[in-house]
Amino acid sequence: MVILGIDIGGNQLRAGMVDGEGATLASRTIQTPADLDTFVASLREVIRWLVETSGMPAGAGVGCKGVIDPESTMVEQLPGTLHYLQGLRISEVLPLPADVPVFADNDARAALSGEVVWGAARDLRDVVMLNLSSTVGGAALIDGKLMRGSRGMAGMLGHITVEPDGAICACGNRGCLQTVFSAQAIESEAWAAVHRGCDSVLTRLFREQPQLATYRTVLGAAGEGDAVAGAVVDRATRRLGAAIAGLIHIFDPEAVILGGYVADAGRDLFEPLEQDVWDRSRVLLGREVPLLRAQIADGSGIAGAAALVMAPRP
Repeated sequence: MVILGIDIGGNQLRAGMVDGEGATLASRTIQTPADLDTFVASLREVIRWLVETSGMPAGAGVGCKGVIDPESTMVEQLPGTLHYLQGLRISEVLPLPADVPVFADNDARAALSGEVVWGAARDLRDVVMLNLSSTVGGAALIDGKLMRGSRGMAGMLGHITVEPDGAICACGNRGCLQTVFSAQAIESEAWAAVHRGCDSVLTRLFREQPQLATYRTVLGAAGEGDAVAGAVVDRATRRLGAAIAGLIHIFDPEAVILGGYVADAGRDLFEPLEQDVWDRSRVLLGREVPLLRAQIADGSGIAGAAALVMAPRP
């Protein structure tokens, strides 16, 4: 059995054929087209090539940002460069026979679906997942079902408020989680320290071009003992810990899964984060909730999208 998985991103569109174990058999990546006609033509060409390479899929799953009705695959809300998809049914855009079922959902729910079907959430029924990258996405599995809410917007965990008077977020709120813990947030803190001329390896390396100080260089400097980088990372981690502790108190999950490329920091992130979450939750909860690294970590979104075909439904 092969399944078609498609991840529609603002910059790149990725598509691939996935087998029954979640392994990608063939894939293509293209720049996301800027208009609907080019999008449809490009997607049809990519799918044609994948079908010729791997055969007709048993089903197709599509992950995309925004608000998507999983019943109809209608894109209900999608701001930004992909706004031209708003109001369309994704199932009607894919050049597949009518007997090939098409499933679509928000990209964060697609990522959690991948973990449920093939990854860290396998055999679990209550899970919270955060995708930590340039922004913060989220999704939750409640009693074995993906949480959607009354309008399909449930799970936007990157927009919970952790600092009421904090920085303005792109969503219009202040102090959202993603304004204090994300690649952008960590980089912004580091750039500010460089601009202030703080005594740091970051300042010595990036004084002329502070925008080159990426979250990876900040984490690396912190790991090597740089005090300024360490303070930036510690501040961000404690705020993430506070948010996760709050989510644990709300959802009482069996585990919290962290995905996205920021989570690739590994033990440098997980060890202090686990301690902070435990300190904040042990009195009321009385048990330690494990923080798990996402196992579907190909970064393409293809496997997660494909998992929508096999994921539990209401």
